[in-house]
Amino acid sequence: MEQQENFRDSIGTIDERGKRNFIFPKKPKGRYYNYRTFVSWILLAFFLAAPFIKIKGNQFLLFNVLERKFHIFGFPFWPQDFHLLVISLLVSVVFVILFTVVFGRIFCGWMCPQTIFMEMIFRKVEYLIEGDRNKQIKLEKQPWNAEKIRKRVTKWITFFIISFFISNVFLAYVLGSDVVLGYITDGPITHLATLIKLLVFTAVFYFVFAWFREQVCIIVCPYGRLQGVLLDNKSINVAYDFVRGEGESGRKKLRKGENREELGHGDCIDCKQCVQVCPTGIDIRNGTQLECINCTACIDACDAIMDTSGFDRGLIRYASEDNIEKKEKFKFNARLIAYSAILTILIGVLITMLFLRNDVEATVLRLPGQTFQSTTTTIKNVYTIKLINKTTETIENVDVKLISHEGTVTMVGGAVNIEKQGLKEGTLFIEINKKDLTSSKEKLKIGIYSNGKLIETTSTNFTGPIKIN
Repeated sequence: MEQQENFRDSIGTIDERGKRNFIFPKKPKGRYYNYRTFVSWILLAFFLAAPFIKIKGNQFLLFNVLERKFHIFGFPFWPQDFHLLVISLLVSVVFVILFTVVFGRIFCGWMCPQTIFMEMIFRKVEYLIEGDRNKQIKLEKQPWNAEKIRKRVTKWITFFIISFFISNVFLAYVLGSDVVLGYITDGPITHLATLIKLLVFTAVFYFVFAWFREQVCIIVCPYGRLQGVLLDNKSINVAYDFVRGEGESGRKKLRKGENREELGHGDCIDCKQCVQVCPTGIDIRNGTQLECINCTACIDACDAIMDTSGFDRGLIRYASEDNIEKKEKFKFNARLIAYSAILTILIGVLITMLFLRNDVEATVLRLPGQTFQSTTTTIKNVYTIKLINKTTETIENVDVKLISHEGTVTMVGGAVNIEKQGLKEGTLFIEINKKDLTSSKEKLKIGIYSNGKLIETTSTNFTGPIKIN
């Protein structure tokens, strides 16, 4: 019997007329789904708790772009630490590349917020209200009667409440948990502008999880497209063992008393359970596809059918194409070694920079538009000074002194205190004897002291009259 292959030429979420084809995946169950559920519980708990955990008074994770304040694992970062952010992003990009080259799109199926929210929260609510795949399809096709209105309205309201809750948590990451809790205590009317922005965020979340859904992974997210560049025949993916599944004569439905081995048919009995459980609507038997998020639902469905049919598990499994076709085991090739070396170097640079990071940032600049003042024996320049305290404690009695030259530094207002994670700006005068200057523009090294102890050094330019030999 000739096997007819049905390879598609469009994405599964678009029908033959070019209209949206809603996916109604069957509720998955099995060992991998249980593992994913456990992982999602941990990640969701972390997501909900992180903005409310405090370490030495600092929020565990804070990304306040508006005020340019960031807390990473309880450590405060300022715009002056931008170089650390760049290195961190490079580490993240190289790690994602290395992870994808080795394990494919496993991040999408196990750790991506879109997948966790969709499959582990919104989809489960949908199953609870509307039932499994067949019941959802039946509900979709039936007219708008009392049952359909009741179930759909209940689902939509529940989705909106969950979206509103998620938006509040995200707001705590941006504005700070104390600020958000204060807004809640004060009441929504007091902070109407913030409430409107929050409702906009809620509407976006609702739109994504109630309607757009898997299209985020297929259309919006660029990560799926990167697979074509990053994956090769040695990358481990959720894959269909076409050698075992097709045999010589292709796949065929199971018939009682039939000797499939003599007929040349593979172990795939064409039950299409792997298609029905797929949240992006693909057939994994067509090979690696950009829609596949490696969620393992097809593995669990296929393993259950193999158990029932009396075949060995693993017809769909984590494997590389070379492992399936040539029975080759995974090995570190030159590309993986190169990525690993780059990642190790970047991590080393990042750790070194974190250890060398100063608790106090000082910037001393000449006052714009001001020229030097000259007396009989000295030259005086006026400067603005900006001091940033990156610690969680107040730094007291901060004073400024010259290190590289003999001279005097007069800080307007005298020694200052810098509040924790605070910023202090001021004006200072630097006066140096003419005989100690060798040029009209010299580099000064300045020390920042707290209670007489050097805590930071910085440099600035000192201008004076042109020297004539």
